[in-house]
Amino acid sequence: MTRDPSRTIVQHTADALALVRPTAPADTPLEDAVGAVLAADVVSALDAPAFDASAMDGYAVRARDVAGATPSAPVVLRVVGDVAAGDAGPPGLDDGLGPGEAVRIMTGAPVPPGADSVVPVERTSTGRFTPGAAGSGPTTVAVHDASRTHVRPRGEDVRQGDVVVAAGTVLTARHVSVAASAGHAAVRVHRAPRVAVLSTGSELVAPGTTPGPGRIPDSNSVLLAASARAAGARVVRRGAVGDSAAALVATLDGLLDAFDGAPPDLLVSTGGVSAGAFDVVREVLDPATRAGTPWQDAVTDARLVAVGMQPGRPQGLARWRGVPWLALPGNPVSAYVSFELFVRPVVDR
Repeated sequence: MTRDPSRTIVQHTADALALVRPTAPADTPLEDAVGAVLAADVVSALDAPAFDASAMDGYAVRARDVAGATPSAPVVLRVVGDVAAGDAGPPGLDDGLGPGEAVRIMTGAPVPPGADSVVPVERTSTGRFTPGAAGSGPTTVAVHDASRTHVRPRGEDVRQGDVVVAAGTVLTARHVSVAASAGHAAVRVHRAPRVAVLSTGSELVAPGTTPGPGRIPDSNSVLLAASARAAGARVVRRGAVGDSAAALVATLDGLLDAFDGAPPDLLVSTGGVSAGAFDVVREVLDPATRAGTPWQDAVTDARLVAVGMQPGRPQGLARWRGVPWLALPGNPVSAYVSFELFVRPVVDR
């Protein structure tokens, strides 16, 4: 065990990170991946758009047919078909759109062969389309303004093979949406870390319990569990443990199969790391006090330190039977600050 008179925040963070490794990656459905850390780049399997697509409801035309059209000098075209989003294209146009022809087209629909521009319906004699009346519109249309093309070329946003979300990203709703648009139903992510939380202190009672003389509610384990869960971890909270080394050891051992028989990736405790006569975490970690006990070999890589910060100066870390353990001070503000500085980076890893 190491007793350092003082460590910087950066040094203690590095020591905490050195205890852990990223969790194993697994392919995970998109709807279950939000909040997880991406383990491999998401590479687009598709062009986006996947075809030349209309950006407006209107008429697909040949730009050269309507060049110079104005409201006072419109160009009249013959309407030869309809194409909606989801259609492969209008029937009967295998040879492409001919001179003087137009196709009614909806936003997101593929631009038919031969067409290279879309005129918004508002800029034509039609004015607006009637929902549910596809194929029943006018047989001719007067184009008043064709000054813009309103066509989204294939691959304008993303090309097949482009990286659309980089490994290491903490996934949000927008990331999984991008992955879906890129042709993926699942992504490879690191499994959410399993974090077990406990508080120490004989003065603590369960939240909602009326405290007796000298007792206070256990708010720290609630704080740490909620913080870990918000950081994306799976959490088991064991609540308060009295100031007894045997009770603490039994609780730690009981947490080793707390996740449906699986061990936690990280133990987080609060309290008992300072210089008090009843600081039970220090008693369990210190080789002088654990020598000759049944748990003397359960602790490895132990370090009780004074970090150059206030609040939160006393800190501890170790492995309990191989499981990384971060021991935070018991003052609630110290516990919260310590979580943000030392525990969150470990969970995010």
